[in-house]
Amino acid sequence: MSGVNDRSCVLLTWSVFVVLCFSVSSIAYKPIILIHGLLDEPSAFEELVQFINETHPGTSVNIIDLYDDLDSLSPLWHQVGNFTIKVREITKKAKDGVHMLGFSQGGILARGILSTMPDHNVHNFIALSTPQMGQYGDTSYFQWLFPRTLKEEIYKVCYKDFGQNISFCNYWNDPHHHQLYLQQNVYLPVIDNEVNTSRSNQFKENYLKIKNLVLIGGPDDGVITPWQSSHYGFFDDKEVVQDMTKQKVYQQDTFGLRTLDKRGSIKTYTVAGVEHTNWHKNETVFKNCILPWLT
Repeated sequence: MSGVNDRSCVLLTWSVFVVLCFSVSSIAYKPIILIHGLLDEPSAFEELVQFINETHPGTSVNIIDLYDDLDSLSPLWHQVGNFTIKVREITKKAKDGVHMLGFSQGGILARGILSTMPDHNVHNFIALSTPQMGQYGDTSYFQWLFPRTLKEEIYKVCYKDFGQNISFCNYWNDPHHHQLYLQQNVYLPVIDNEVNTSRSNQFKENYLKIKNLVLIGGPDDGVITPWQSSHYGFFDDKEVVQDMTKQKVYQQDTFGLRTLDKRGSIKTYTVAGVEHTNWHKNETVFKNCILPWLT
């Protein structure tokens, strides 16, 4: 009789072990959508994809291969339209939702997608070194695009119709010419609802469908200027950086930033010692700032 009981115990133990192993191996992580930055391409995410595969095996990682390299200079509204088509193909297959990560200009693109897509099911939006409040500074990218031109003069190009055909100009935010920025910039102040349009309410409603907004940046970035733009801080007209809560878009809750903050849906990370092109290659940044939001 004892032999029968022993065999029963062994069978029960084995059954429990099999069930536990199956449960662990069948954990379903939400798909991830990655959007690259200016003058970049999908291969830039090689290390990031490796990090994800090592920590969350089986995750569906979707790098949208559009507007690579020089094509990334195309007007952002054009890019948003085509990226949205690809994003929708992914989200339709993900009934439990997806996560989205945008790097640099890719984060600005993601903002446009999330604001204009009423049927998105993005849970966590991770903005990795993204100029959320715009860009105003002499960086290597700036000098390559506009050689021998001072940052103080760029508004004369960017705030013209032809300038708005360059993606970079769609988020150039000159603090000394704010009214001109509102009048002439056809992208960032529009999705920020600083300029009222017939779609403003819909933009805000769509954007607030995200569960969490993760903002990652740091003082040694070297490209995003001011670097605090990655946290929704920006220059005032004296070029003193004011934090997110001092911005009009926050105080007036134009597109839902204050709402997200008040409901505890904004997480901000400041990481020193990371240069702009290394954010998605840095394993410490991944483990501490990105991985917790990929569940």
